[in-house]
Amino acid sequence: MMEEREEKRIHGSYEKNQNGELIIADDVIAIIAGISATEVPGVASMAGGWSGEIIARMGIRDLSKGVKIEVDGEQVSVLLSLNVKYGYSIPEVSADVQEKVAQAIESMTGLRVLDVNIRIAGVVTSEDE
Repeated sequence: MMEEREEKRIHGSYEKNQNGELIIADDVIAIIAGISATEVPGVASMAGGWSGEIIARMGIRDLSKGVKIEVDGEQVSVLLSLNVKYGYSIPEVSADVQEKVAQAIESMTGLRVLDVNIRIAGVVTSEDE
């Protein structure tokens, strides 16, 4: 039973060379997506409640909250749930997030990002932060 659970979290090998194989856990991809999304101006936090500043100060461990990924071989699809700061253009912030997340995943893992879908979960005012 434990092996089945591990199989869901680790998508398997996508690169094998003379030195061995590389395996990246799905949670790692989700963390990359979440951190890169919170670095975009206008993103207040992930819907799970954490922001880039909170990570730096508190060392939060569950950085994949608000992120769902689906890995199929060497391709990945991402769904992010975000809170946006009031006053920012949601379409512009979303486009910036999509670009930054795709770029971060592709450069750090070598996987090809098929899509980055965004769900705006809320709008945050400066009083809420």
